[in-house]
Amino acid sequence: MARTARIAEIPSIGTLDRTAGSLSRQFAQALREAVRKGDIQPGDALPSTRLLAASLQIARGTVIEAYEQLIAEGFLESKGGAGTWVAQALAEPQPASESRAAQQRIARTGLPEPAAAFAQIAQEFRPLPPVPFAISVPVGLTAPADIWRRLGNRLRAKGPGAPAGYSDPLGALPLREAIAEYVRKSRSVRCEPGQVIVTSGTQQGLFLACLVLLGSRDQAWVENPAYRGITAILESTGHRDGMIRVPVDAEGLDVEAGIRMAPHARAAFVTPSHQYPLGMPMSMARRTALLAWARTNHACVVEDDYDSELRYQGYPFPSLQGLDPDRVVYLGTFSKILYPSLRLGYVIVPDDLVDAFCGARVLMDRHPPNADQHVLAAFMAEGHLERHIRRVRNVYSDHRAQLIETLNTLLPKDLAWVEPGDQGMHLVLWLAEEMDDRTVVAQAALAGIAVRPVSPMFAPGTARPGLVLGFGGFSNAQMKAAAQRLAAVIAEVMRSRKQSST
Repeated sequence: MARTARIAEIPSIGTLDRTAGSLSRQFAQALREAVRKGDIQPGDALPSTRLLAASLQIARGTVIEAYEQLIAEGFLESKGGAGTWVAQALAEPQPASESRAAQQRIARTGLPEPAAAFAQIAQEFRPLPPVPFAISVPVGLTAPADIWRRLGNRLRAKGPGAPAGYSDPLGALPLREAIAEYVRKSRSVRCEPGQVIVTSGTQQGLFLACLVLLGSRDQAWVENPAYRGITAILESTGHRDGMIRVPVDAEGLDVEAGIRMAPHARAAFVTPSHQYPLGMPMSMARRTALLAWARTNHACVVEDDYDSELRYQGYPFPSLQGLDPDRVVYLGTFSKILYPSLRLGYVIVPDDLVDAFCGARVLMDRHPPNADQHVLAAFMAEGHLERHIRRVRNVYSDHRAQLIETLNTLLPKDLAWVEPGDQGMHLVLWLAEEMDDRTVVAQAALAGIAVRPVSPMFAPGTARPGLVLGFGGFSNAQMKAAAQRLAAVIAEVMRSRKQSST
């Protein structure tokens, strides 16, 4: 596809040397060099001869002569009245998915070790396209667009969300008050607004917890399998060797196994309400044992209360934090239940850790953006959030049931099966042991299906193949059609696997 023409700026030409011979030849060579270096691109429109002559302080005839020479060479193209531009034919053919910047990244070698690690993380966390079965895509029918717009118009222009100076690193007080009240009622969390720190989502909360709670040689329990966001943080911040992958079973984190593996760990990172990615809640016996271990060893439990609002049968378990507020750092987010692009979450910390988390927050990004905090505070205070959650829960419950029924109909049990669960915005679809879930993901992408592999969430040597399927943002018709294509992909990958093995 041809590039959209733009008037190129050519600062690299600089000043021509009036003592070195023909200015026309110098200028023509400078243009060739600018294209070679990528300062101007095939298809870019060049300034008029009059403007360029004035800019370079040379005669217009000199510029015209250089243009004519380069047009004769096929380097430039021109049409009467349409201007002059770099010939499109000079563009090097490239695969559609590979930009010049991507080529440069691939070509560069010798990256520092941290840069290489972060580059790999960027590849893993690249957003999926908003097609089935991407996770955390909000449903249009349930998104509170009109209410949010009305509150925003009221608060952003001249209200408390209007542009201002630096704000409190903990976050806007009205939002912290609303959060403290909300988690008290919905999650049995015990806290004051002064213990609430507004974050840009759970990922930032996890990063802050790692910075504040772990010394360079400290060990930390992490579930196996676990959210890739926490394992990537620990790997990239010097805690790879101190990360103790504690197995998960039907009751959640196996606390006895954790004690055998690392009895004196400084922290445990858990998703007790809805284990990520498998979905089961942590049993009350395990919760009691985990908190007893933390008290005995002066350790902290970091509770990521993932998808706690979206339980479809019965009431959610109360939070760990409510059982022991002095030992638990509690993380929540509005990204999943409202909009992922909102980037607002929170950390609730014991009193003696508030200043530490606040200091780490200052060094990270000073404070959260102000305007949407006040919009969200009003949204919560006026009761819209609770009504929104009830509406979303009903829609997602139906979507989940329909997707499970479709998958069970399309896929034989020896090929793929759904992990049981009654909560959240995603399902885990296990694959037959001999399959490679990364291959399935790649083939599914070619068929217009967005899924993530489960195997990278396990510790090395313990992986199982599976897929994470989000069902939040799509109609039942969309998901049924995508499930049919996905079933065909899985069957074809299995056929290819069997053929290659024989």
